[in-house]
Amino acid sequence: MNRLSRIAGLALLALTVALPARAESLADTMVSAYRHSALIEQNRAVLRAADEGVAASVAALRPVVEWVLRQSASRDEGSTTARSTSMSLAASLTLYDFGRSQLAIDGAKEQVLATRQALISIEQDILLAATLAYFQVREAIQQVALQENSVEVLSTERQAAQDRFDVGEITVTDVALADAALAATRASLASATGDLEIAREAYQAATGRQPASLDAPPPLPSLPGTLDEARRIAQTSHPAIGQSQRQAAAAEIGVAAAAAERNPTLSGTASVGVSRAPRASLGGDDGTRNSSSVGLELSQTLYSGGRLSASHRRAMAERDQARASLLNTARQISQQVGENWANIAVAGAQITAIDQQISAAQQAYDGVREEALLGARTTLDVLDAEQSLLEARADRITAESNLQLAHYQLLAAMGLLTVENLNLGIPTYDPSQYYNAVRDAPTTSKQGESLDRVLRALGRN
Repeated sequence: MNRLSRIAGLALLALTVALPARAESLADTMVSAYRHSALIEQNRAVLRAADEGVAASVAALRPVVEWVLRQSASRDEGSTTARSTSMSLAASLTLYDFGRSQLAIDGAKEQVLATRQALISIEQDILLAATLAYFQVREAIQQVALQENSVEVLSTERQAAQDRFDVGEITVTDVALADAALAATRASLASATGDLEIAREAYQAATGRQPASLDAPPPLPSLPGTLDEARRIAQTSHPAIGQSQRQAAAAEIGVAAAAAERNPTLSGTASVGVSRAPRASLGGDDGTRNSSSVGLELSQTLYSGGRLSASHRRAMAERDQARASLLNTARQISQQVGENWANIAVAGAQITAIDQQISAAQQAYDGVREEALLGARTTLDVLDAEQSLLEARADRITAESNLQLAHYQLLAAMGLLTVENLNLGIPTYDPSQYYNAVRDAPTTSKQGESLDRVLRALGRN
């Protein structure tokens, strides 16, 4: 755990720095998303429902006490009506069912643990969506600023072309080319402005509020030294794998529970009661009788038309499904880690190449403008050079955003994009608090512990 904390704890190291007034940092965005998300609230309710499943299973081993009040009337052949009233208090308790109830409890506990892992997965999804919204808004703002600057530059170029046309240095075609380039850039500005509005809407959906001004992103989070190390961390930390492991353990317990349905059940019963009825020998006066009883009951299903066999086979099929799901989930997580690792490398290489492209495009643009003033270049050459520089700068903004986002996507793929691992400094939901109100906090059942080694091996394959 210390190793994971060192890796993920550096992810947002700069997020604790004091921010200028009204500036939203990436940490602020994540905190807002965590507190605003209705999806998290929905899955917390799902977890509470799973907690109640354990309580219901535990109740099967506890006494059942109930009272019964009866009023009856009967008429004999002599048209005499006899009425009777009785009240009884009865209790029953399952004494021994060959482990069937305990298996139900263990299976319910495994489902609780699986649901807790699912809640962590939802938390990661919420924080990753907030991160995406944050970087999309920042990228859109930068693209708008770039296009606005391009409009200003091309407006100047267009005016220069008009001035040169007025003195007869160039033709009306050159002016038309400048007009076309300026109109195209204004269209790009309108598109970039629309993208910014869309990004702001996504930000509001994720955090519950519109972004004001966004602070600069923090330093890139520290990552494992190798891809293999990142994959190892993911296999032990990702909540989706933990959820699949717990579901596989629950399915294994389900097979044992289905087999135990064939076993007999020993129950104890006890009751006390009082009844009142008219007694003919006393001239119709009521008579009262007290009664009490205790007993043992042993029962077993001998034939169920194949229901028990079908339930057992279904449980085995569900176990095989859960095992296959675990394998599939582990492979998908490994793939996600590899893809995000590659995205980081690609974005880094793109930034290096684009920086060189921008430097060369800037030199080319400056040179073409000077040559155009001397009549050695046309207006079209200047516009082409300016467009190449603009595209390179736009690509640089996108590549930088992709690089930053890919780091957080890799953290999510490793299972480390959580409030706790990122040290966001806010209270988090305690999944055992509600559970403790209805039952002791669940730990891995004995059956689950015996299966963990096999499940971990399956997850690594």
